[in-house]
Amino acid sequence: MQKNSVNSRFTAPTAWLSELFSEPGIFSALAAVFPLAEQTDFPSPQLLTLWLHQHTALHNWSFVDSTKLDEDGRYYEDFISQSQQIPMRANNWHDLFGALIWCLFPKSKQLMNQLHMAQIQQFGNKERTKVRHKLTLLDECGVLLCIRPSQRFVLDLLRDHQWLDAFYQHKEQWEELNPLIFGHANYEMATKPFIGLTGKLWCIELPEQTQIPEGIKGYNFVDELLVKQLVQAELLLDNQQLSPLPLLGVPGWYKEQEAAFYADTSYFRPKRHKPDSSEATEASAGNKA
Repeated sequence: MQKNSVNSRFTAPTAWLSELFSEPGIFSALAAVFPLAEQTDFPSPQLLTLWLHQHTALHNWSFVDSTKLDEDGRYYEDFISQSQQIPMRANNWHDLFGALIWCLFPKSKQLMNQLHMAQIQQFGNKERTKVRHKLTLLDECGVLLCIRPSQRFVLDLLRDHQWLDAFYQHKEQWEELNPLIFGHANYEMATKPFIGLTGKLWCIELPEQTQIPEGIKGYNFVDELLVKQLVQAELLLDNQQLSPLPLLGVPGWYKEQEAAFYADTSYFRPKRHKPDSSEATEASAGNKA
């Protein structure tokens, strides 16, 4: 999405920071595919279009300056769908990372645009439907985690907010889990990481023996799997999907990851469990008394 929906208190850096892509951490995955550390300024729409054509089959698509959208007057999703042009603001981290996600997950991004358009045609564009809301959460904040049956316990720990166990006690699992950032707002906010930086976890279940290729082939592989999920509305609306994921807790994505770091419950918040029916009945009776 072009509109910046990140935390209103957050302000991205104004200058280009090539060092982000030369240090180990959350940006290492991008630096392994794109020569970002070699750039001396924000990549232009023309350079990003070249990368798009190199890494995808979208050879008729291009990135363009957002002034084209302003002059055109069409709705953002409509403009992309009809023109095969993706508008982006100059020297803008949010739109840069959005463009890179198009290069890494082209089929999913195309499908999401189509799903938005289908919803708009059916319900209009004044208010977002539940489907569009979920698509936007995934688009802005999604982190894809491919899980085999033997790794399911890590997913269960994450969904139950057992952060110390999931991230620290079982940190050896994460090199193989290899989570992939899909939400470009995650990357934008990671340019100035802060306690509270949280993404949304999207699970893709795999057969036990599945091996994900390395590099761009791995992204292509996961892109195909995500497309198969997105066409299933029940998965998109599943409340277990898009659960909170404190991004700085993911092993390797932040420098300060000792056990004490995960003890900060203002960031690594415990899950609020709903009372069972008997507890609710007792509470109700107590209130009446």
